[in-house]
Amino acid sequence: MTSSNLDILIIGAGQAGLALGYHLRQTSWHFQLVDGHGRIGDSWRNRYASLRLFTPRSYSSLPGMELSGDPAGYAGRIEFADYLEVYARHFALPVVMNTTIQKLDRANDCFRASTESGQIITTRSVVLATGAFQQPIIPAFSKSFSAGTLQFSPATYRNPGEIPAGVVLVVGDGATGRDIAAELADSHRVLLAAGRSRRLVPDYILGRSAWWWFDKFGFLRVSPGTPLGRYLRRSDPFPGRGKGLKQLALKGVRVMSRLVNVMGRRVTFSDGESAEVDIVIWTTGYRDRSDWVDIPEVKDAQGQFLQQSGISSVAGLYFIGRPWQTNRGSALILGVGADAEDLARKITTHLQAASVIP
Repeated sequence: MTSSNLDILIIGAGQAGLALGYHLRQTSWHFQLVDGHGRIGDSWRNRYASLRLFTPRSYSSLPGMELSGDPAGYAGRIEFADYLEVYARHFALPVVMNTTIQKLDRANDCFRASTESGQIITTRSVVLATGAFQQPIIPAFSKSFSAGTLQFSPATYRNPGEIPAGVVLVVGDGATGRDIAAELADSHRVLLAAGRSRRLVPDYILGRSAWWWFDKFGFLRVSPGTPLGRYLRRSDPFPGRGKGLKQLALKGVRVMSRLVNVMGRRVTFSDGESAEVDIVIWTTGYRDRSDWVDIPEVKDAQGQFLQQSGISSVAGLYFIGRPWQTNRGSALILGVGADAEDLARKITTHLQAASVIP
């Protein structure tokens, strides 16, 4: 049962929301987390079957509870989803599932969240912990494919067994695109349309995980406004985990240049090459789904959320789990704990100040 009057409402019970809940549990504030999924961790369970965490287990724990298993290994999606469920239960976090917020607006000095069932939740402050991977970006020229061309995104693709025979085009060579291209190569003819140049680093350097080196040299704590931060945002280096373009080519993936044109089943790439494809999987990034937030000041003209270090321009409205929210680690599991602790302090300062009678 959701509460109708709160000090803090956290929308989203993924790793970022739960980490914030852990720190708020140590305060006297009346808070609650709500999530539209049926179970904690379902946002992970519902992703493609072979997904593994971006970071090894030693860098994939939330505050207060270790993720068990081989510290150097990478947890799968189900393992991590179950970890989140156990985490919420262990710390008795006030989570209400099956609660989708259809509209968030302001009324007087409070925020008002309207649920799918018609309930109104009023709260003095609100935190959007809905994550950075909400709505897959599908380019407009996807509509230029013929009607018989099957199209998928990371939200709808599950495993190679669900993909019919034919030539598969994976568009986008980030970590997800490379994962999907690599596993499909065992059973399909796969083309991978690459984008901007990407810098991959070895998984291990001098016998230690690349993440250990990132941590020790402070790369994970680099803020976005510094020269190094700006460079890392542009280059976005990540461990290759056996999926460099040359390694993918050895597996049978045909690496293409950037996709520039579509006509029926025929696609054309920036180097002039063309091919006919039967299935397309778009791994071209994500955008915010923000139409339900009826507070124009917190969005730009494209509907992307605006925040700085988790703070919006609207007093009492916060974010957590955003890419580069405070540093390189903000959108990674390893970084949400520190961001959550910092945000809990900021929310406390705001609520205490708002409680003072002039």
